Amino acid sequence: MAESADAVQHDGSTIAVSIHGEGPPLLLPVSLAAHTPAEAETLRQWGGDPDLGPNLVKGLASSNRVIVADYEGHRMAHPAPDTLTPEHVAADFLAIADAASAEGFAYYGYSWLALSGLQLAIRTDRVRALAMGGFPPLDGPYQSMLAVTRAAHAASARPADPDTPAPVAEPGDWDSAAIQTSEAQTRQFMTLYEALQDFDDFAAVLPPGLARLAFAGAEDRIDYGPKWGGVQVRIGDPLAAHREALIKAGWDVEILPGLDHLGAMNSAVVLPILAGWLRKVGWAK
Repeated sequence: MAESADAVQHDGSTIAVSIHGEGPPLLLPVSLAAHTPAEAETLRQWGGDPDLGPNLVKGLASSNRVIVADYEGHRMAHPAPDTLTPEHVAADFLAIADAASAEGFAYYGYSWLALSGLQLAIRTDRVRALAMGGFPPLDGPYQSMLAVTRAAHAASARPADPDTPAPVAEPGDWDSAAIQTSEAQTRQFMTLYEALQDFDDFAAVLPPGLARLAFAGAEDRIDYGPKWGGVQVRIGDPLAAHREALIKAGWDVEILPGLDHLGAMNSAVVLPILAGWLRKVGWAK
C-alpha cells in the first residue's frame, strides 16, 4: 500500500504526495489519475500514453522508493501566475522531497518538468541523479517556448465567442490546436519562461558527481504558425548537435530514432531507459 503525505508549496497551496515501493528515492512529477475512455482515446490518437504515470510507478517501484506528485496537474488547478519562477519551482520540489523524508533523491521529468529538474539540480546538492526527457540540457528552446507561451496567453486572455465552436485539430496538427487553458494558467508559464531568458545553460554548474541523463526523440521539433508565435521549437536537434559535449561533461545521452515529443514520452519508451540507467548509476536496489 502506498504511503501518503502533503507538501506545502511556495504559494501556500498543498500538493498530495504518494510514496510507492522501496529503494533509493526517486521523485516523479507524474499523474496517477485515471482518464475517461474518450480522453484516453484522444491521447492515443495524438501519440500520447494515457497510462504513463501508473506504468512508470508500477515499473519502478520494485527498484526504487518512488515519490509521486502531479506537479503539472497541481499548477493547472492552483495557478501561480506571478510567482512560477525557477527558484520557486525548485523550492516546491524540495518541499515534496521533504514530505517524503528524502534527503537525497533522483529526479525524472519530461518537457518543461525536465527543465524544472535542471533548475532544481543547479540549486541544491540533494539531487543525486537527474534524468531529463524531451528537453535538451544545452541550447534549450527558451526563447521559442516564450514566444509560444506568450501567444497562448494572449489567446487565453481574449473572451471566447460562445457562437463559435472550438476547432477540432487533427492528431499531430499542433498549429490548429485550440487554447484550452485560462489566463492565469498560461500566465504562470509565461512567468517561468520570462525568468529563463537570461539563463545560460552552457554556463550552468551542476553538483560534482551528479549522475545525469538526457534523452529525446530524433524527430522532436514542432513548427508553429503565426497563431502560436511563428517559431520552431527544437528539442531533438540540439540534443544531437551537442551530444559529444554533453557526454564529455558527464551526461548519458540517448537520441531516439523516429520519435517525436509525445512518442518519446511514452512509458514503453521511458521505462526501460530510466530503469536501466538508474541501475547503471547505482541508484536502484
